[in-house]
Amino acid sequence: MTDKTIYENLSQLGNKTPLPGSPEEAVLERVQNPKKDMDYLVRFTAPEFTSLCPMTGAPDFAHLMIDYVPGGWLVESKSLKLFLGAFRNHGAFHEDCTLEIAKRLVETIQPKWLRIGGYWYPRGGIPIDVFYQTGPAPENVWVPEQGVPPYRGRG
Repeated sequence: MTDKTIYENLSQLGNKTPLPGSPEEAVLERVQNPKKDMDYLVRFTAPEFTSLCPMTGAPDFAHLMIDYVPGGWLVESKSLKLFLGAFRNHGAFHEDCTLEIAKRLVETIQPKWLRIGGYWYPRGGIPIDVFYQTGPAPENVWVPEQGVPPYRGRG
C-alpha cells in the first residue's frame, strides 16, 4: 500500500488550476516513487501537442512520446498536462520545444533514463521529428518502440 503522505505537497492535483501563461510559469510537480527499488518504464503520450511558430505565430502540432525510468521521483501527470498545455501560446521552433520539455523533466524528476520523441506535423510541406535521450536505454527494463509512424502524407 502506498504512503499517502507522498501526495501532501501537490498544489495542482484535485484543485482548479488554470493553464499557465507560458512554459516558464508552469510548475512541474513530483511525488516520491513508491517503487524506487524496482526499475520500470513510464510512458506519456501527448498526441495533440500544440505550440506556435516563433516567426509567423501560426500553430504547430506534434505527437509527443515521453518515456522515462524513474529514480526517486515521479512526475505528477496533471502538472505535466498543464506544462505541455502552456506551450499552446508559446513561440519556439520544434527542436526548442521538444528539448525544453526534456530538460525540465530531467531537472525536476532526475530520472534514471529519459527519452522524448517529438513527431511534428509538416510545416511548409516538411515534417520535422526531434528525438532526445539521456543515454543508453537500461538493459533491465522493457522499452517498447514508440510506434509513431513517419509522416507519409497522402502517398
